Amino acid sequence: MASLRLVALKALHRPSSLWKCNLSHAFLPRTHAFPTVRPFSAVMSPPSTAVVYDQHGPPDTVTRIVEVPPVELKATDVCVKMLAAPINPSDINRIEGVYPVRPQVPAVGGYEGVGEVHSLGSSVKDLSPGDWVIPSPPSSGDCIVQNGATSIVGQCIIQLARYQGIHSINIIRDRPGSDEVKDKLKKLGADEVYTESQLEVKNVKALLADIPEPDLGFNCVGGNAASLVLKFLRQGGTMVTYGGMSKKPITVSTSSFIFKDLSLRGFWLQKWMSSDKAKECRKMIDLLLSIVRKGKLIYEMELVPFSDFPTALDKALGKLGSQPKQVIKF
Repeated sequence: MASLRLVALKALHRPSSLWKCNLSHAFLPRTHAFPTVRPFSAVMSPPSTAVVYDQHGPPDTVTRIVEVPPVELKATDVCVKMLAAPINPSDINRIEGVYPVRPQVPAVGGYEGVGEVHSLGSSVKDLSPGDWVIPSPPSSGDCIVQNGATSIVGQCIIQLARYQGIHSINIIRDRPGSDEVKDKLKKLGADEVYTESQLEVKNVKALLADIPEPDLGFNCVGGNAASLVLKFLRQGGTMVTYGGMSKKPITVSTSSFIFKDLSLRGFWLQKWMSSDKAKECRKMIDLLLSIVRKGKLIYEMELVPFSDFPTALDKALGKLGSQPKQVIKF
């Protein structure tokens, strides 16, 4: 069993603040350890509960809740009681078997979460029982633009931009109740919120008024929604793609490359955290936690008891329900 490095959140005093920052539709294990961390006690762990799958396929078909027997706690092991864990699209893709990196089956579902250190092996010196931990693997300009603004990441980008005094332009899908969604995002700090249909015009920059043209764009959708982000970018701007929820390719006009000198970048959090950026990652986590403690980074979420994991899964799948069912190709 491989080891998993943990990052302590010792400065955190209010659990609800962290949950608001990091979780959407979540499930609460009773005493579930990450699959690569050995559980509990000075000698043996207590029994725990986990969501597992023995083969890849639809998550609502292949996952099941099982009781995990006690495990011996070795000198370098950390026993972590999981407090909450999200169900992300990447978790679903891993279970489906279409994610570029996935554990061997049988496997425990989930990759992220927040846990509390319960007990330690004799050789562990940098953690203490009661510490809160998260798993950690072995120029923005004056304005940013993003699609997928209603997602949890999108909401966090809005708040982080406001915290740093950066304007944000936000793009949402056309849907019933879009006016209410716009109001909600503006209360979080969004400067401008547009539906995709509002931006089907030749000169979207005429909508900006006194807001500067963005240097940086974020894309988690792909397809037409990515093209709309590119429309806003100024000369020499950069669009960073971190998701592809529409499962459609990004199409860029030749003139955008030649005359606007736009740059396209990809970002994969797992890869970034797995590289030689441990200090940079820790600095980022400390900064985000300081903003959380100030109450400047929050979002609505729903906690679902671990025993109701199927309900949490249904909610997570429901968010993806409007997306086409096809394999992601990399």
